[in-house]
Amino acid sequence: MQEAYTVTFEKIINEFKLETIFLPDMPEKIAVASTRVNRPGLQMVGFYDHYEQERIQIIGKVEHLFISQLQEEERSRRLEDFFRSAPVGVIVTTSLEISPEMVEMAEKYKVPLLRTAERTSPFMAALIAYLNVQLGPRLTRHGVLVEVYGEGVLLLGESGIGKSETAIELVKRGHRLIADDAVEIKRVSATTLVGKAPDIIRHYVELRGIGIVDVRRLFGMGAVKETEKIDLVINLENWKQDKMYDRLGLESTTEDILGIEVPSIVLPVCPGRNLSVVIEVAAMNNRQKRMGYNTAEEFNKKLMESMGIY
Repeated sequence: MQEAYTVTFEKIINEFKLETIFLPDMPEKIAVASTRVNRPGLQMVGFYDHYEQERIQIIGKVEHLFISQLQEEERSRRLEDFFRSAPVGVIVTTSLEISPEMVEMAEKYKVPLLRTAERTSPFMAALIAYLNVQLGPRLTRHGVLVEVYGEGVLLLGESGIGKSETAIELVKRGHRLIADDAVEIKRVSATTLVGKAPDIIRHYVELRGIGIVDVRRLFGMGAVKETEKIDLVINLENWKQDKMYDRLGLESTTEDILGIEVPSIVLPVCPGRNLSVVIEVAAMNNRQKRMGYNTAEEFNKKLMESMGIY
């Protein structure tokens, strides 16, 4: 069963600079567990079928205008029905005026009530994106995450294969370290994975024979990065003499991480092989593929043409 994650109202308030109208408890004790939000237009007219109270409710100009045009008795009844449904929180956008009845109902039913100066649509988009990041499914993989020419490259392999040493070499060549040894991976959208290091080991690398080194202090702030999307998975393994490795790159392989298929390759490791340079080429080649050009397919096409097959 997938673990459920939450984010507190304290973080949401700080992130979006929200004005607090009413909070029934300390903001760090009020948690949100849904990545979805709702504009309660239908609820304001009394339709509560399929209503999800765990969503943050957003009141924009349309909902505000509808409520303000109702007769006082009817307005109080609609607002009471809405706040009685116990939504996790209500945010009023565009610095709209909040009526005393709304504050009264929020206090009566202990519903957080906040306000923002942002317009409704851009605020909702930003809030949903933030909730997706904070509440996305996640896992921890043993590996190294580096940024190479703008590509997030996740290095996997058995302990001692040389992942950390390769990461240091890549940092010396101008690339950036995100995580060593343990990579926390989070799914932030249907197509995007983001990785980071656990707080306790952020910016540190373990090198056998030397120990723990602080990459940020040794190489400077430009050598590290807090988070990075994962564009390519590279599996390092000891060279196997009897194994057939891909020589052309025509076969596209992927690795499933949290339900997202990420392009992956296998790199054999043996003495004398410059892994950092190979990984740089792999990163650039992966970017080129995403931009619509596949060198292996182009070469194969030319080969077939030269043989008269096309």
